[in-house]
Amino acid sequence: MASFFRILTLLLPLVLGACQRIPEPPAVTGELIVLTRTSPSTYYRNVDGEPVGFEYDLVRRFADRQGWRLRLVDVETLDDLVERMKAGQAHLAAAGLSITPVRKSRMRFGPVYAEENELVICSEHGPRVRKPGDLVGLRLEVVAGSSHVERLMELQRDHVELVWTPIQAPSEEALLERVASGLTDCVVADRTSFELARNFLPVLQVSLDLGPRKIAWVLPEWADEGLRELLTAFFEDMERSGQMKSLRDRYFGHITRLDRADAMGILEKRSRLLPPLTKFFHEAQLETGLDWRLLAALAYQESQWDRYAVSPTGVRGIMMLTGDTADRLGVMDRLDPRQSILGGARYVVMLKEALPDRIPEPDRTWMALAAYNQGLGHLEDARRLAQRLGRNPDRWSDMKEVLPLIAKAKYLPYLRYGFARGGEATVLAENVRIYYDILMRYEPPYGGEYLGVAPGGRAPEKAQASASNLVMPPM
Repeated sequence: MASFFRILTLLLPLVLGACQRIPEPPAVTGELIVLTRTSPSTYYRNVDGEPVGFEYDLVRRFADRQGWRLRLVDVETLDDLVERMKAGQAHLAAAGLSITPVRKSRMRFGPVYAEENELVICSEHGPRVRKPGDLVGLRLEVVAGSSHVERLMELQRDHVELVWTPIQAPSEEALLERVASGLTDCVVADRTSFELARNFLPVLQVSLDLGPRKIAWVLPEWADEGLRELLTAFFEDMERSGQMKSLRDRYFGHITRLDRADAMGILEKRSRLLPPLTKFFHEAQLETGLDWRLLAALAYQESQWDRYAVSPTGVRGIMMLTGDTADRLGVMDRLDPRQSILGGARYVVMLKEALPDRIPEPDRTWMALAAYNQGLGHLEDARRLAQRLGRNPDRWSDMKEVLPLIAKAKYLPYLRYGFARGGEATVLAENVRIYYDILMRYEPPYGGEYLGVAPGGRAPEKAQASASNLVMPPM
């Protein structure tokens, strides 16, 4: 009998540990438990410590719509996320997960809401890869537990000598850094991860496109049908209302605009031309509350940080101010870098304050930058035209498509302020968004009081560093 109780004592903790307690439905508890992972394309924390990211914003909106509290559980690896879902530790997993044959046999997916192409990414200085067979013999890495492992296993059927190294990391960003540094030859990554990284790592290039995968949230096997129905209705409404498009634009709408030369240009000039100007951008942040890196990004777009820049139309200086604007802002010498930077920062604030209060961030900042280029009058013309065309004048994802239309003759009868090259305003705002991301990656925030503009920046993954107003150490 003593032996029996001794065995029971040893087995009881194992039995209890195996009996995971499944959380009650959120409709009962009022709390939605969601597993996610830290990466630039899913979830991270900004400089104020607030959670942001495409997946976070989506799941936050879903929880708010149902009137539920959101409890987010950040996991270290994809393998850990899968095991926790199988153990019944959450109601959902929202982490940009691809639907694959193996995963479908192990997990239950919700409605499809996106699609991602899987790519083989190598360095322009590395080996030439034209076809899957060229990967044989190379140092090839992939995130452990990712859908890319399945894709490589499919390729291995035709190329039996193909081998790869699985790396325990939340996402592909650290692996892309290894390619750029020459520590490995190639990696498999999603297109979005590549597009986010290429502006910081211009040597990266797509060698192979392995095809698309559909993306969805994961539900546990025990989830009731009511939760899936709520998800289906939510995603349908997000698409129908244009909110999904706006959210995608907030995080990813600008990332493909720069070509390699533009990305290389700001990275090279950052170390050579920016340091002498930094103190003036810091001073401008203290005065206006705008992130100094946003102002530096605007200055780079306008003048490439050339304090003596002059355009054929008469704008000049680092912030390329017109004479009239400089006079309004008290700028006596537009070629003086301090005066120009302070004047440009004040002008951005004036433009933001002139916009209707209902326009939220970060859209408010991007529209102010468009007005910096074209003037408020032309921006308001475009906003009125947006309404006429059934678009949302308070949403940047709509406005960046409408602005180029104010240069077209067919719309002139509807424009109070006449013709303008609205496409140039869109280009300026979109380029500044990317330059801002780059500077947030490599330049620290200023230690003075920071009010920020909150326009969606990108974060390196947690395995390498921490997480638009964002602390961005190198990947």
